Amino acid sequence: MRWIDGHCDVLWKLWNARTRVSFYDPDSSLDVRYPDARKSGIGMQVFAVFVDPQVPKALAWDIALRQVDLFYEAIVRDGSDVTVITTSSELKNLKDSGKMGALLALEGADALAGELYRLRVLHRLGVRQLGITWNHANEAADGVEEERGGGLTRFGRKLVEAMSRLRMILDVSHLSERGFWDVMEYSDVPVIASHSNCHAVCPHRRNLKDDQIRALIERGGILGITFVPQFVHDPKEEAAVEHLLRHIDHVCELGGEQILAFGSDFDGISHKVSGLEDVRRLPYLEEQLLERYPKQWVKRWMWDNWYAFYRRHLS
Repeated sequence: MRWIDGHCDVLWKLWNARTRVSFYDPDSSLDVRYPDARKSGIGMQVFAVFVDPQVPKALAWDIALRQVDLFYEAIVRDGSDVTVITTSSELKNLKDSGKMGALLALEGADALAGELYRLRVLHRLGVRQLGITWNHANEAADGVEEERGGGLTRFGRKLVEAMSRLRMILDVSHLSERGFWDVMEYSDVPVIASHSNCHAVCPHRRNLKDDQIRALIERGGILGITFVPQFVHDPKEEAAVEHLLRHIDHVCELGGEQILAFGSDFDGISHKVSGLEDVRRLPYLEEQLLERYPKQWVKRWMWDNWYAFYRRHLS
């Protein structure tokens, strides 16, 4: 069976690398390397554009564009077996192409600096998904680590309206709880949490509470179970696959089998869940899933749920 992984930070690591790192080099330091990704069954990977908050604000837009350029020069370059996915028809054709799909997402609207024209530029460059915040506040909303816990700002609402017009997908991972509910109340955009787990299982602020998960279910969104150890288990040093499965159990108990998928966050994490150290370990996770759940459910979570969502919402 094949996988769609809803979130990785390969582009950030490529941009940040002090020495040359290649997505296609099987010996590179990346968690997601093309040869191993294909061997492990990755049929489509979502690549995040992430600008580190330590970067001076004046440089954020330039660095976001540099990462978009890396996507086209280092990932979906001419002659490669990785193809960019921007439309539903491109995704439909992926199955018979023999290639790996790659979808481009922006993690945090900081690089927009309150300018909607930049959103339109990124859309023209192939970005189809946007997470409004990282952990901190920006012009659009508060992230989960802002103590005031504010929701969407006036610009944030304009941003969501613009995303709706462009038929973009909104990612609520990292968004404050109030921001989450603002998105649900004031917009009709397709909503996902690309890399978040269950607060009831592991009470980390980045995980979703049960009422949020139920809202995603009602909305027909996607919850991408992630491999970030501190979101999986406390203490994070003991996080293992068995703890990850508890999050899956909980989503199913809430009636969310149809929205459940995966968003690894590979290359965005320094500590790893035991047994899920990099993309080579996905077959092991598949084995563990098949031992616990029906094959048709596992297939949905690995591929079908993401696939159906993107087929429905990509223009």
